[in-house]
Parts: sequence; structure tokens; C-alpha cells
Amino acid sequence: MQQVTAVIARSKGAPVELTTINVPDPGPGEAVVKVLACGVCHTDLHYREGGIKDDFPFLLGHEASGIVESVGPDVTGVAPGDFVVLNWRAVCGECRACKRGDLHYCFNTHNATQRMTLTDGTELSPALGIGAFAEKTLVAAGQCTKVDPGARPAAVGLLGCGVMAGLGAAINTGAVTRGRSVAVIGCGGVGVAAVAGAALAGASPIIAVDIDAQKLEAAKRMGATHTVDSSAADPVEEIRRICAERFEGAEGADVVVEAVGRPETWRQAFYARDLAGVLVLVGVPTPDMKVPDIPLIDVFGRGGALKSSWYGDCLPSRDFPVLVDLYRQGRLDLDAFVTEEIGLGDVEAAFDRMHHGNVLRSVVVF
Repeated sequence: MQQVTAVIARSKGAPVELTTINVPDPGPGEAVVKVLACGVCHTDLHYREGGIKDDFPFLLGHEASGIVESVGPDVTGVAPGDFVVLNWRAVCGECRACKRGDLHYCFNTHNATQRMTLTDGTELSPALGIGAFAEKTLVAAGQCTKVDPGARPAAVGLLGCGVMAGLGAAINTGAVTRGRSVAVIGCGGVGVAAVAGAALAGASPIIAVDIDAQKLEAAKRMGATHTVDSSAADPVEEIRRICAERFEGAEGADVVVEAVGRPETWRQAFYARDLAGVLVLVGVPTPDMKVPDIPLIDVFGRGGALKSSWYGDCLPSRDFPVLVDLYRQGRLDLDAFVTEEIGLGDVEAAFDRMHHGNVLRSVVVF
């Protein structure tokens, strides 16, 4: 066991704390990772606010990269010294999804068996089973994905959650390909990543929708061909107009990614699709939100598919190395998602900056 500095949320709504925690030596199937960088994700704020679970205290942080320091017995996939991106989908290989070949839907993803603790022995709940706002963290070895060690840790660590969620929503869930039209509603970090994924796949037009001019500018830098300020114009009508200019008779976009997670924007996404179009929900709703009242004949008559995207439907072992290689080749600008690099003691201030909408990601760098 060793002691390291970490950021915890001790109780609902309370400011985060910088404290010392105990990290056990890795047991069977586990690894200790020296964290190099970890993004400040909105999900961490949800944990702090009690919006996900109430298993306080939480060890926050999950969008991380680092170096494997040690591994437990029977671990063969990674070794000490490997540069890895951490993921929260360590596939089990045994559940019904895995056995039918849908590993990206694994219904029984696993985490480390042992728990990290406060110095008084209080067990910590690691955010998304990772807990990487810490100098070192204990994870299941399957949560470690080896990538090119020449990559910038602050950039590629973001594949661990938000950037992968957005890229995957477009490429994996939405199956965007060349010549498809795409609209993305909500251009925070996940939405802008969906724009980047659509651009990487060769889609056109790519229409970014938001009420924030700075976010729309970020979307343009990542490949959006058109932007719509939905505070000043009806986004459904604008998406239809833009797509009809490109494709005669189009009634909307082939794929609409909803990256907000609200009933009103989901409804916009539903009607902004072309006939047989795909709606991808990647924005995370709160438990009280309901599917909007839409006539069932409209669901039938428009055809297509209404999908939810879990973690961008990614398979980390397949997707992370490929995306890091594209980044290293200059074809995927992951650096653009890193708005600022901060210290471990700056997490609470980074949460405050989230509310102003002028950061894609603050990244803790160790």
C-alpha cells in the first residue's frame, strides 16, 4: 500500500477537498497507474452534486492517461511502463452481449476489486470506477488501454470519456460515412467531438447548433460547415433549409446527434432528421426527464432509428489506439479540446468555469 494526494467529494454539494488516500498494491486482475493527466468532466461535477449516486465520499476524476506502475497476478494485457488511457468499459467477455460479439455493449464491465481509502480507512467510491484525480490510482487491468507513448497525455486522456463519447456517437452509433449530412445539437465538449467525428468520416454538411457563440466557433474549428444560433432561429427549420440546399428534397439531416440531454432538444433532433434518418442521444438526461409527447404516427412515418449512445458505443481496445494514431498523424486535433492545463488543487475552480461555457476541457496535469 502507498499514500498519494487526491481530490475527493466528501458530501453532496460540498467543495472538493485535496487530501491523502491509501492505494492498495494491485491484486489479481488489477493495476496501479501513475496518473499523468486527467480531464475535468461534467460527470465529476454530477458526482459531487449527488446526481449519480450517494456513495460518498467519491474519489473524482476519470478522463485520464498515465503509466502502469505495477500489476497484480494473472495480468497479461499490460505491463509496468506501458503508457495507457484509462477507460470505464473493461469488458468481461462472459455476459450475453460479449458472447454474441457485441463487446462494446458489455453489460458486466468490471472495476478493481479492492477499494482505495482515506487514511482513516473510509472506503472511497471512484468516479466511473477509475478515480484519477490522484497521483496514482488502482483500476482493473482491463481499464488500461495501451496507446502510442509519444502522444501528449493531456490530449489523449480525454478519449477516456467525453471526446470518445462524442466521436463514437457520430462514427459508431450514428454510422456516419462520406456524403451523409449531420447535425449536432449542443456544442460542449461532447458535441464538438461529435462534429470532429463527422468531419473525420467525411460527412457534409455538418451543422452545429447551440446558443453560445464561443461553442459554435469551437465547432467550426473542428469541422462544422454551418452553425445555427438556436436562440435566434428555429434549429429544425435551419437544419432542413441547409440540407435541402445540398440535397434536393431533403427534409433534414441524415444523422442528428443530440448532445444536450433535454426533452426539448431531443424533440428538435427528432424533427430535424430526414426521412429514414437517425437520431443519436448522447447527452445525459436527469432521471426526471420524459420523452416528449410526439404523435406515434410521426415515429412511424419518419422511419429511421432513435438510438442512445453509451460511451460512444466504443470498444477501447479497438478505438483508442486508432484515434491516437490519427492524432499523431495530424488528422484528429485532440489538442483543440484542451482549453487549459491546471494543477490538482484547481479542480473546484475548474467546476466553476464550466458554468461559463468558455472551456471545452480543463485538464489536471501531474
